[in-house]
Amino acid sequence: MQELTAKELELISDALTAEGLICKKARAYSKTLTDVELSGCMAKIADEHEQRYNALLKLIGG
Repeated sequence: MQELTAKELELISDALTAEGLICKKARAYSKTLTDVELSGCMAKIADEHEQRYNALLKLIGG
């Protein structure tokens, strides 16, 4: 695999931070919502962002 540039690593790092934060917030909201449908929706959103986070992590060898 081709080596990543410093700029690419910086962008991936920023994206990891954003995806991690969104995942944590969505997961927290899913646990506090009393509406079952909305809670499920937030859990799904959290799962999707967690998948993106893990995919980005793979890019940098984590």
